[in-house]
Amino acid sequence: MAIIEINDLNKNFGSLLALDGVSMNVEQGAICGLLGPNGAGKTTLLRIINGILTKDSGTVKIFSEDASLETARKLGYMPEERGLYDNMTIENQILYLGQLKGGSAARIRTVMNEYLELFNLKGNEKRKLKELSKGNQQKVQIISTLVHEPQLVILDEPFSGFDPINGQLLQELIGRLHANGTTVILSSHNMHAVEEMCDSIALINRGRVLLQGDINEIKEQNKKDEIILVTSSPLPLSALGEKGLIDWMRLDSGAVKRKGYTYRLKKAPGISNIDLLTEISAHSEISLFEEALPSLNDIFISKVSVENN
Repeated sequence: MAIIEINDLNKNFGSLLALDGVSMNVEQGAICGLLGPNGAGKTTLLRIINGILTKDSGTVKIFSEDASLETARKLGYMPEERGLYDNMTIENQILYLGQLKGGSAARIRTVMNEYLELFNLKGNEKRKLKELSKGNQQKVQIISTLVHEPQLVILDEPFSGFDPINGQLLQELIGRLHANGTTVILSSHNMHAVEEMCDSIALINRGRVLLQGDINEIKEQNKKDEIILVTSSPLPLSALGEKGLIDWMRLDSGAVKRKGYTYRLKKAPGISNIDLLTEISAHSEISLFEEALPSLNDIFISKVSVENN
């Protein structure tokens, strides 16, 4: 069941076409990565979903209702730009924003205390936002987004200002939300985190959706018949090339961390894995032989570069 349904969405800012016929769905309970270069239209899309901007045409349905300020009360939206108050205390800020979203003060206080404990901010409730580090301000922003326990959470660049430890903490929190059935949209340039957490993605460029769907299926669709190979001894690269088994082959120490010699190769057209394994095994013992699937970063760069040229 789709919790967000977007069909042929268009938005102009004067002569700038920010969204050009965007259509996409986000399934209930999914973690969906929203990807795209700067200026692609991601923030415009998220603001329309949240009822902050109005569309020019198309439809946006949230929980099967037309997107509006009323449906936005059911969401948790953390924008990339901080929308907090420098001179308010952490406690008052979170309570105020949570109640704006319709949460009860008693329940919000309970949830707030749980999150303050999680993010190591317990005991800082009376401090003003401007007294905190950038990373701790980001934590308050995240807590304010989640404190009313929304069914749909939208996080725009949530890793900004986080060191690796707090980044890992945030990943674990998103995983916990997912396990409890919360739908999460994660807009981020942190490809490693998106690849690790998300089960689906949508890639937007110049206001249009370039691809969307299950991450594993997208990787399969974009693979290039490349192989990662680990052997116990060096291989005669020129000999393999002369036999027409490979288009190219190179040492690739960064591909996997295994004892031995790691290679990355591309099979020649029509060559089966058995053909290749038979020849290579005559030269060395093989400890790893697997298809190399592209990373999200590889796919991102490839698709956007083609589109922009």
